[in-house]
Amino acid sequence: MNKRSSSRKLKFLHTAFAMERDLIVGGQAVMEGVMMRTPGAYAIACRKSDGEIVTTAEVLPKWSDKYKWLNLPVLRGGATLIQSMALGIKALNFSAKVYEDDLKAQEELTKEKIIETQTALVDGTLDENFTKAPVKVIMPGKKDDSKTKKASQSAGAVGSIIFALGFNVLLFIVAPLLLTNIAFIAAGWADGPLVSAGAGYWETAKAYIWEVKPHSWIAFNLIDGLVRMFFFIVMIFTMSYLKDIRRVFEYHGAEHKTVFTWEKGLDLSVDNATVQKRQHPRCGTSFLMVVMLVAIVLFSVIKFDALWLNLVVRIALMPLVAGLSYEIIRYAAKKESGAIFKIMTMPGLWLQNITTQEPDGEQLEVAIKALDESLKLELATAS
Repeated sequence: MNKRSSSRKLKFLHTAFAMERDLIVGGQAVMEGVMMRTPGAYAIACRKSDGEIVTTAEVLPKWSDKYKWLNLPVLRGGATLIQSMALGIKALNFSAKVYEDDLKAQEELTKEKIIETQTALVDGTLDENFTKAPVKVIMPGKKDDSKTKKASQSAGAVGSIIFALGFNVLLFIVAPLLLTNIAFIAAGWADGPLVSAGAGYWETAKAYIWEVKPHSWIAFNLIDGLVRMFFFIVMIFTMSYLKDIRRVFEYHGAEHKTVFTWEKGLDLSVDNATVQKRQHPRCGTSFLMVVMLVAIVLFSVIKFDALWLNLVVRIALMPLVAGLSYEIIRYAAKKESGAIFKIMTMPGLWLQNITTQEPDGEQLEVAIKALDESLKLELATAS
Protein backbone atom coordinates (compact mmCIF):
# COMPACT_ATOMS: atom_id res chain seq x y z
CA MET A 1 0.00 0.00 0.00
CA ASN A 2 1.43 3.43 -1.00
CA LYS A 3 1.64 6.41 1.33
CA ARG A 4 -1.26 8.26 -0.33
CA SER A 5 -3.76 5.40 0.06
CA SER A 6 -2.52 4.76 3.60
CA SER A 7 -3.08 8.45 4.43
CA ARG A 8 -6.62 8.28 2.99
CA LYS A 9 -7.37 5.23 5.14
CA LEU A 10 -6.16 7.00 8.29
CA LYS A 11 -8.34 10.02 7.44
CA PHE A 12 -11.32 7.71 6.98
CA LEU A 13 -10.72 6.07 10.34
CA HIS A 14 -10.34 9.43 12.01
CA THR A 15 -13.62 10.63 10.44
CA ALA A 16 -15.38 7.40 11.46
CA PHE A 17 -14.57 8.10 15.11
CA ALA A 18 -15.05 11.87 14.90
CA MET A 19 -18.40 11.58 16.70
CA GLU A 20 -16.70 9.66 19.55
CA ARG A 21 -14.05 12.07 20.82
CA ASP A 22 -14.32 10.42 24.26
CA LEU A 23 -12.77 7.29 22.74
CA ILE A 24 -9.74 6.75 24.98
CA VAL A 25 -6.63 5.31 23.37
CA GLY A 26 -3.47 4.32 25.16
CA GLY A 27 -0.49 2.11 24.76
CA GLN A 28 2.80 0.69 25.90
CA ALA A 29 6.31 0.59 24.52
CA VAL A 30 7.82 -2.85 23.86
CA MET A 31 11.05 -4.15 22.31
CA GLU A 32 11.47 -2.28 19.01
CA GLY A 33 7.77 -1.52 18.91
CA VAL A 34 4.58 -0.18 20.42
CA MET A 35 1.31 -1.69 21.62
CA MET A 36 -1.77 0.52 21.16
CA ARG A 37 -5.22 -0.17 22.56
CA THR A 38 -8.69 1.22 22.08
CA PRO A 39 -11.68 0.31 24.31
CA GLY A 40 -12.45 -2.82 22.28
CA ALA A 41 -9.20 -3.82 20.57
CA TYR A 42 -5.43 -3.69 20.68
CA ALA A 43 -2.59 -3.94 18.16
CA ILE A 44 1.16 -4.44 18.43
CA ALA A 45 3.63 -3.20 15.81
CA CYS A 46 7.34 -4.08 15.85
CA ARG A 47 10.06 -3.15 13.38
CA LYS A 48 12.50 -5.82 12.19
CA SER A 49 16.13 -5.14 11.27
CA ASP A 50 15.28 -5.10 7.54
CA GLY A 51 12.76 -2.27 8.08
CA GLU A 52 9.61 -4.40 7.87
CA ILE A 53 6.89 -3.64 10.43
CA VAL A 54 5.27 -6.78 11.86
CA THR A 55 1.82 -6.38 13.41
CA THR A 56 -0.78 -8.39 15.30
CA ALA A 57 -4.20 -7.30 16.53
CA GLU A 58 -7.01 -8.81 18.60
CA VAL A 59 -10.39 -7.85 20.00
CA LEU A 60 -10.42 -7.17 23.75
CA PRO A 61 -13.06 -8.81 25.96
CA LYS A 62 -15.51 -6.19 27.23
CA TRP A 63 -15.85 -7.16 30.85
CA SER A 64 -17.90 -4.06 31.64
CA ASP A 65 -20.61 -5.13 29.17
CA LYS A 66 -20.91 -8.55 30.78
CA TYR A 67 -20.42 -7.39 34.36
CA LYS A 68 -22.00 -3.94 34.70
CA TRP A 69 -20.56 -3.40 38.17
CA LEU A 70 -17.05 -3.34 36.69
CA ASN A 71 -17.97 -0.06 35.00
CA LEU A 72 -18.51 1.72 38.30
CA PRO A 73 -15.99 4.39 39.36
CA VAL A 74 -13.02 3.04 41.38
CA LEU A 75 -13.98 -0.59 40.57
CA ARG A 76 -13.26 -0.04 36.88
CA GLY A 77 -9.73 1.05 37.79
CA GLY A 78 -8.88 -2.33 39.33
CA ALA A 79 -10.36 -4.23 36.37
CA THR A 80 -8.49 -2.02 33.91
CA LEU A 81 -5.23 -2.50 35.81
CA ILE A 82 -5.50 -6.31 35.73
CA GLN A 83 -6.38 -6.32 32.03
CA SER A 84 -3.55 -3.87 31.27
CA MET A 85 -1.01 -6.05 33.09
CA ALA A 86 -2.07 -9.17 31.18
CA LEU A 87 -2.10 -7.28 27.88
CA GLY A 88 1.27 -5.68 28.61
CA ILE A 89 2.92 -9.04 29.24
CA LYS A 90 1.34 -10.44 26.06
CA ALA A 91 2.71 -7.46 24.10
CA LEU A 92 6.19 -7.90 25.58
CA ASN A 93 6.15 -11.62 24.73
CA PHE A 94 5.14 -10.86 21.13
CA SER A 95 7.88 -8.26 20.69
CA ALA A 96 10.46 -10.61 22.23
CA LYS A 97 9.39 -13.36 19.80
CA VAL A 98 9.72 -10.98 16.82
CA TYR A 99 13.14 -9.87 18.04
CA GLU A 100 14.26 -13.49 18.58
CA ASP A 101 13.07 -14.63 15.15
CA ASP A 102 14.73 -11.63 13.53
CA LEU A 103 18.01 -12.37 15.31
CA LYS A 104 17.91 -16.03 14.22
CA ALA A 105 17.17 -14.99 10.62
CA GLN A 106 20.20 -12.67 10.65
CA GLU A 107 22.43 -15.45 12.03
CA GLU A 108 21.23 -17.90 9.36
CA LEU A 109 21.87 -15.31 6.64
CA THR A 110 25.39 -14.73 7.95
CA LYS A 111 26.09 -18.49 7.98
CA GLU A 112 24.85 -18.86 4.40
CA LYS A 113 27.12 -16.04 3.25
CA ILE A 114 30.10 -17.65 4.97
CA ILE A 115 29.37 -21.02 3.31
CA GLU A 116 29.03 -19.39 -0.11
CA THR A 117 32.38 -17.59 0.18
CA GLN A 118 34.35 -20.50 1.62
CA THR A 119 36.00 -23.18 -0.58
CA ALA A 120 36.66 -26.73 0.49
CA LEU A 121 39.47 -28.75 -1.16
CA VAL A 122 38.80 -32.33 -2.20
CA ASP A 123 40.77 -34.78 -0.06
CA GLY A 124 44.09 -35.74 -1.61
CA THR A 125 44.68 -32.71 -3.85
CA LEU A 126 46.32 -29.32 -3.46
CA ASP A 127 44.68 -27.81 -6.54
CA GLU A 128 42.61 -24.85 -5.35
CA ASN A 129 40.55 -24.97 -8.56
CA PHE A 130 39.39 -28.50 -7.73
CA THR A 131 36.96 -27.92 -4.89
CA LYS A 132 33.97 -29.52 -3.25
CA ALA A 133 30.57 -27.93 -3.62
CA PRO A 134 29.16 -26.73 -0.29
CA VAL A 135 26.26 -28.81 0.97
CA LYS A 136 23.49 -27.31 3.05
CA VAL A 137 21.75 -29.85 5.28
CA ILE A 138 18.26 -28.99 6.49
CA MET A 139 17.08 -31.07 9.40
CA PRO A 140 13.34 -31.72 9.70
CA GLY A 141 11.74 -29.47 12.28
CA LYS A 142 9.27 -30.44 14.96
CA LYS A 143 5.58 -30.14 14.26
CA ASP A 144 4.04 -27.04 15.78
CA ASP A 145 1.33 -27.96 18.22
CA SER A 146 -0.67 -24.72 18.39
CA LYS A 147 -2.81 -25.82 21.36
CA THR A 148 0.20 -26.78 23.45
CA LYS A 149 1.94 -23.54 22.43
CA LYS A 150 -1.04 -21.38 23.46
CA ALA A 151 -1.39 -23.21 26.77
CA SER A 152 2.32 -22.69 27.43
CA GLN A 153 2.05 -18.98 26.59
CA SER A 154 -0.98 -18.56 28.89
CA ALA A 155 0.81 -20.33 31.75
CA GLY A 156 3.87 -18.17 31.16
CA ALA A 157 1.77 -14.99 31.22
CA VAL A 158 0.10 -16.01 34.50
CA GLY A 159 3.48 -16.86 36.00
CA SER A 160 4.90 -13.47 34.89
CA ILE A 161 1.94 -11.61 36.46
CA ILE A 162 2.33 -13.48 39.76
CA PHE A 163 6.09 -12.82 39.80
CA ALA A 164 5.58 -9.12 38.96
CA LEU A 165 2.96 -8.71 41.70
CA GLY A 166 5.15 -10.50 44.26
CA PHE A 167 8.22 -8.46 43.34
CA ASN A 168 6.30 -5.16 43.56
CA VAL A 169 4.78 -6.10 46.92
CA LEU A 170 8.22 -6.90 48.34
CA LEU A 171 9.95 -3.83 46.89
CA PHE A 172 7.25 -1.19 47.36
CA ILE A 173 5.31 -2.37 50.43
CA VAL A 174 7.33 -4.77 52.57
CA ALA A 175 10.82 -3.22 52.23
CA PRO A 176 9.79 0.44 52.84
CA LEU A 177 7.69 -0.55 55.87
CA LEU A 178 10.53 -2.55 57.43
CA LEU A 179 13.18 0.11 56.76
CA THR A 180 10.96 2.92 58.08
CA ASN A 181 10.19 0.99 61.26
CA ILE A 182 13.88 0.23 61.92
CA ALA A 183 14.83 3.88 61.18
CA PHE A 184 12.15 5.21 63.57
CA ILE A 185 13.30 2.92 66.38
CA ALA A 186 16.95 3.87 65.79
CA ALA A 187 16.08 7.60 65.79
CA GLY A 188 13.98 7.28 68.95
CA TRP A 189 10.76 8.22 67.12
CA ALA A 190 9.17 4.88 67.96
CA ASP A 191 9.07 2.69 71.03
CA GLY A 192 11.75 0.05 70.94
CA PRO A 193 10.92 -3.62 71.44
CA LEU A 194 11.44 -5.50 74.68
CA VAL A 195 14.35 -7.86 74.11
CA SER A 196 15.14 -10.38 76.82
CA ALA A 197 18.69 -10.63 78.11
CA GLY A 198 20.79 -13.16 76.25
CA ALA A 199 18.56 -13.12 73.18
CA GLY A 200 20.27 -14.22 69.99
CA TYR A 201 20.60 -12.25 66.73
CA TRP A 202 17.47 -13.78 65.21
CA GLU A 203 15.31 -13.08 68.28
CA THR A 204 16.61 -9.50 68.44
CA ALA A 205 15.99 -8.85 64.73
CA LYS A 206 12.53 -10.39 64.94
CA ALA A 207 11.65 -8.21 67.92
CA TYR A 208 12.71 -5.04 66.07
CA ILE A 209 10.59 -5.75 63.01
CA TRP A 210 7.66 -7.55 64.59
CA GLU A 211 5.98 -4.48 66.09
CA VAL A 212 5.29 -0.97 64.78
CA LYS A 213 4.87 1.67 67.51
CA PRO A 214 5.73 5.13 66.10
CA HIS A 215 5.07 8.25 68.17
CA SER A 216 3.39 9.83 65.12
CA TRP A 217 1.56 7.68 62.55
CA ILE A 218 1.32 10.65 60.17
CA ALA A 219 5.12 11.08 60.14
CA PHE A 220 5.61 7.31 59.89
CA ASN A 221 3.36 6.97 56.82
CA LEU A 222 4.91 10.05 55.20
CA ILE A 223 8.45 8.66 55.55
CA ASP A 224 7.25 5.22 54.43
CA GLY A 225 5.76 6.80 51.29
CA LEU A 226 8.90 8.82 50.57
CA VAL A 227 11.05 5.68 50.87
CA ARG A 228 8.68 3.96 48.42
CA MET A 229 9.02 6.84 45.95
CA PHE A 230 12.80 6.86 46.37
CA PHE A 231 13.00 3.16 45.46
CA PHE A 232 10.85 3.75 42.38
CA ILE A 233 12.82 6.78 41.13
CA VAL A 234 16.19 5.06 41.67
CA MET A 235 14.96 1.98 39.79
CA ILE A 236 13.76 4.08 36.83
CA PHE A 237 16.91 6.25 36.80
CA THR A 238 19.34 3.30 36.82
CA MET A 239 17.35 1.49 34.12
CA SER A 240 17.56 4.54 31.84
CA TYR A 241 21.33 3.99 31.43
CA LEU A 242 20.82 0.59 29.78
CA LYS A 243 20.99 0.86 25.98
CA ASP A 244 18.06 -1.49 25.30
CA ILE A 245 15.88 0.21 27.91
CA ARG A 246 16.66 3.61 26.39
CA ARG A 247 15.37 2.29 23.04
CA VAL A 248 12.16 1.26 24.80
CA PHE A 249 11.92 4.76 26.34
CA GLU A 250 12.21 6.24 22.82
CA TYR A 251 9.29 4.08 21.67
CA HIS A 252 7.48 5.21 24.82
CA GLY A 253 7.91 8.78 23.61
CA ALA A 254 6.59 7.77 20.18
CA GLU A 255 3.52 6.23 21.81
CA HIS A 256 2.73 9.42 23.74
CA LYS A 257 3.21 11.68 20.73
CA THR A 258 0.89 9.47 18.66
CA VAL A 259 -1.79 9.49 21.38
CA PHE A 260 -1.60 13.30 21.57
CA THR A 261 -1.97 13.49 17.78
CA TRP A 262 -5.13 11.40 17.97
CA GLU A 263 -6.59 13.34 20.92
CA LYS A 264 -6.08 16.66 19.12
CA GLY A 265 -8.00 15.40 16.09
CA LEU A 266 -5.03 15.64 13.74
CA ASP A 267 -4.22 13.26 10.91
CA LEU A 268 -2.07 10.39 12.14
CA SER A 269 1.18 11.26 10.38
CA VAL A 270 4.82 11.40 11.39
CA ASP A 271 4.94 15.17 10.77
CA ASN A 272 1.97 15.84 13.07
CA ALA A 273 3.26 13.47 15.76
CA THR A 274 6.81 14.89 15.77
CA VAL A 275 5.76 18.26 17.23
CA GLN A 276 3.68 16.77 20.08
CA LYS A 277 4.80 16.55 23.72
CA ARG A 278 6.34 13.39 25.19
CA GLN A 279 4.76 13.80 28.63
CA HIS A 280 1.17 12.54 28.90
CA PRO A 281 -0.94 12.72 32.11
CA ARG A 282 -2.47 9.25 31.54
CA CYS A 283 0.92 7.55 31.37
CA GLY A 284 1.67 4.51 33.54
CA THR A 285 4.54 6.46 35.13
CA SER A 286 2.12 9.16 36.29
CA PHE A 287 -0.29 6.47 37.46
CA LEU A 288 2.35 4.84 39.66
CA MET A 289 3.35 8.18 41.18
CA VAL A 290 -0.30 8.96 41.96
CA VAL A 291 -0.66 5.46 43.47
CA MET A 292 2.17 6.29 45.88
CA LEU A 293 0.63 9.64 46.84
CA VAL A 294 -2.82 8.10 47.40
CA ALA A 295 -1.22 5.26 49.40
CA ILE A 296 0.38 7.75 51.81
CA VAL A 297 -3.03 9.23 52.61
CA LEU A 298 -4.97 5.95 52.69
CA PHE A 299 -2.38 4.02 54.69
CA SER A 300 -2.48 6.70 57.38
CA VAL A 301 -5.66 5.12 58.74
CA ILE A 302 -3.77 1.85 59.41
CA LYS A 303 -2.61 1.74 63.02
CA PHE A 304 -1.79 -1.82 64.02
CA ASP A 305 1.05 -2.61 66.39
CA ALA A 306 1.71 -5.94 64.69
CA LEU A 307 3.80 -5.50 61.56
CA TRP A 308 2.16 -8.41 59.73
CA LEU A 309 -1.29 -6.85 60.19
CA ASN A 310 -0.04 -3.59 58.64
CA LEU A 311 1.32 -5.57 55.68
CA VAL A 312 -1.88 -7.58 55.17
CA VAL A 313 -4.14 -4.52 55.30
CA ARG A 314 -1.87 -2.52 52.97
CA ILE A 315 -1.86 -5.32 50.41
CA ALA A 316 -5.63 -5.70 50.75
CA LEU A 317 -6.11 -1.96 50.17
CA MET A 318 -4.02 -1.90 46.97
CA PRO A 319 -7.06 -2.49 44.65
CA LEU A 320 -8.75 0.51 46.30
CA VAL A 321 -5.57 2.59 45.96
CA ALA A 322 -5.31 1.61 42.27
CA GLY A 323 -9.00 2.38 41.67
CA LEU A 324 -8.80 5.84 43.24
CA SER A 325 -5.55 6.59 41.37
CA TYR A 326 -7.15 5.54 38.08
CA GLU A 327 -10.00 8.00 38.60
CA ILE A 328 -7.57 10.81 39.46
CA ILE A 329 -5.44 10.13 36.36
CA ARG A 330 -8.51 9.88 34.14
CA TYR A 331 -9.97 13.16 35.40
CA ALA A 332 -6.60 14.98 35.38
CA ALA A 333 -6.30 14.26 31.63
CA LYS A 334 -9.49 16.25 30.95
CA LYS A 335 -9.29 19.94 30.15
CA GLU A 336 -11.85 20.87 32.80
CA SER A 337 -9.93 19.19 35.64
CA GLY A 338 -9.01 21.34 38.62
CA ALA A 339 -5.62 22.47 39.89
CA ILE A 340 -5.48 19.80 42.63
CA PHE A 341 -5.65 16.99 40.07
CA LYS A 342 -3.03 18.71 37.91
CA ILE A 343 -0.69 19.02 40.90
CA MET A 344 -1.14 15.36 41.84
CA THR A 345 -0.06 14.22 38.35
CA MET A 346 2.82 16.72 38.13
CA PRO A 347 5.50 14.43 39.72
CA GLY A 348 4.64 11.74 37.16
CA LEU A 349 5.00 14.23 34.32
CA TRP A 350 8.42 15.26 35.63
CA LEU A 351 9.51 11.61 35.86
CA GLN A 352 8.47 11.11 32.24
CA ASN A 353 11.48 13.20 31.26
CA ILE A 354 13.38 9.99 32.05
CA THR A 355 10.87 7.28 31.01
CA THR A 356 10.22 8.91 27.62
CA GLN A 357 12.93 9.94 25.16
CA GLU A 358 12.68 11.75 21.82
CA PRO A 359 11.81 9.22 19.08
CA ASP A 360 12.87 9.32 15.44
CA GLY A 361 10.55 9.21 12.44
CA GLU A 362 10.75 5.42 12.07
CA GLN A 363 9.72 4.88 15.68
CA LEU A 364 6.79 7.26 15.25
CA GLU A 365 5.80 5.34 12.12
CA VAL A 366 5.64 2.12 14.17
CA ALA A 367 3.47 3.75 16.87
CA ILE A 368 1.11 5.17 14.22
CA LYS A 369 0.89 1.75 12.55
CA ALA A 370 -0.10 0.16 15.88
CA LEU A 371 -2.82 2.75 16.49
CA ASP A 372 -4.02 2.44 12.90
CA GLU A 373 -4.42 -1.34 13.25
CA SER A 374 -6.23 -1.08 16.60
CA LEU A 375 -8.61 1.58 15.19
CA LYS A 376 -9.39 -0.61 12.19
CA LEU A 377 -10.30 -3.51 14.45
CA GLU A 378 -12.28 -1.20 16.76
CA LEU A 379 -14.25 0.07 13.75
CA ALA A 380 -14.88 -3.48 12.52
CA THR A 381 -16.24 -4.63 15.90
CA ALA A 382 -18.33 -1.48 16.39
CA SER A 383 -20.10 -1.80 13.03
